[in-house]
Amino acid sequence: MKILVLNCGSSSLKYQLFAMEQEQVLAKGLVEKIGLADAIITHKTGDGQKIVNQTAIPDHAKAIELVLAALTDKNHGVISSMKEIDAVGHRTVHGGTTYAKSVLIDDKVVAELKRLIKLAPLHNPPGILGIEACEKIMPGVPMVAVFDTSFHQTMPAKSYIYGIPYEYYEKYGVRRYGFHGTSHRFVAQRMAELLGKPFDDCKIITCHLGNGSSIAAIENGKVVDTSMGFTPLEGLMMGTRCGNIDPAIIPFLMEEETMDIPAINAMMNKKSGLLGISGISSDMRDIEQAAAQGNERAQLALDIFHHNVIKTVGGYIALMNGVDGIAFTAGIGENGPATRKLVCEQFAYAGLQFDAAANQCRGKEVEISKPGSKIRAFVVPTDEELMIARDTKALASK
Repeated sequence: MKILVLNCGSSSLKYQLFAMEQEQVLAKGLVEKIGLADAIITHKTGDGQKIVNQTAIPDHAKAIELVLAALTDKNHGVISSMKEIDAVGHRTVHGGTTYAKSVLIDDKVVAELKRLIKLAPLHNPPGILGIEACEKIMPGVPMVAVFDTSFHQTMPAKSYIYGIPYEYYEKYGVRRYGFHGTSHRFVAQRMAELLGKPFDDCKIITCHLGNGSSIAAIENGKVVDTSMGFTPLEGLMMGTRCGNIDPAIIPFLMEEETMDIPAINAMMNKKSGLLGISGISSDMRDIEQAAAQGNERAQLALDIFHHNVIKTVGGYIALMNGVDGIAFTAGIGENGPATRKLVCEQFAYAGLQFDAAANQCRGKEVEISKPGSKIRAFVVPTDEELMIARDTKALASK
């Protein structure tokens, strides 16, 4: 069974084609600058070929046509025709409270995704464009929506209801939803395997740390809390996002700086975080290099980021009355030995025996706690696309 996984952004499209018998990636790629005359498609085959083309790509439908053309190309294609694609899995950011698991896409699902645009105005529209484009180009091929929010729908009300008038939850759905759920689910399930315990008998904390960062507490196979909230802005300070702040700061700055709603949103989402504190970059590698050279604001940005992670992990240990394992994933989690060291060493009091030698790795699965450690810690590279492909196979096979 061959499954195409699509991740549509507002002006980009990531894709992977899987042969599900061995869960093998046959090809993958990225379409950038959709809507512009100088758009780029970068296509990579499983045997290492890389093909880059620049062309006008007016919309997502044309982008998907080019992806299918690359996959079936006589020189560098990996399938003879698009008829070999048995199903398509779509990364879908927001499923609201409607979808607690992945679903086969039909007209009703598309209509609900459109209704939920108000909760994810930047993310759901391009996802819908990708779905509608596939319906035109590949009619009759089963499609599955895999939601970033669905894994977190097991949270109890005490974790997702905010301390504002309850009527806003009832009227508008204002509540914590959580994001990065596909990544958290993949990593948590792999952690259970590494711990040698059933998934529904584990206490796990997954740290998805990257330009966007979130942490989830998973107890007995269910998310009990997560750091992102109504939007991906809440929680940890991130690359360019402020994370948790006193909400009264917003009207204060709007008045003092005469900022309107778009300006305050841009400040919180695109000008804050590591970038806003350091004044240098949103990239952790640049921040670490500057801090090593004595830049005090870069060091402060690092200190705040690590402080946020430690505080959240510690809170989740308390919430679950202990933890079996802590997983680090995503760009910083997988490639940041210094961050992992600072976090893990903070929990020596709870029985985490950190293995500094094992921690000197990047981008590969490894245990970074010592044998006999009461709390075990791992680096677990995430694979959201494979998780989407697995869900798509399970639903499309029915």
